[in-house]
Amino acid sequence: MHSDTRDLVLRRALERHGHRFTEQRAAVHRFLSDTFIHPTADEVFLSVRRDIPGISLATVYKSLETLVGCGLATKLSFSDGSARYDGRTDPHHHVRCLECGRVMDVPGRIPERDLQDLERQVSDFMVTGYRLELSGYCAECAPAAPTRASG
Repeated sequence: MHSDTRDLVLRRALERHGHRFTEQRAAVHRFLSDTFIHPTADEVFLSVRRDIPGISLATVYKSLETLVGCGLATKLSFSDGSARYDGRTDPHHHVRCLECGRVMDVPGRIPERDLQDLERQVSDFMVTGYRLELSGYCAECAPAAPTRASG
């Protein structure tokens, strides 16, 4: 997407949610939109400060949370307490390497009938969304990984 178009999309989303458009938010949004690495907030900070040297880590964190709140990014929280950010908002899943922590996209959705089957197994609960994360070892880490375990 062209930078001007991307900034217009950002501006409209921010205004719909009661936020102002700032160059700092735009820089964070541009970086997330252009990367596939699922960066941490620190990685976003290090990259964005090349263009905006005066930006603070706190501003990056606030910008990321604002983008998540506006639906322009997703926060991927993991059981070990770490978090990464994803600028893709289309339906897709993730695989995460247990050795190096790398996160990669997997396209697609779980078929609606499979979700309905899962929902029927849980009484007194209405499913409104889901997140699928597969864990294992990437190609670089697989040779040193333990044998495959199920579950």
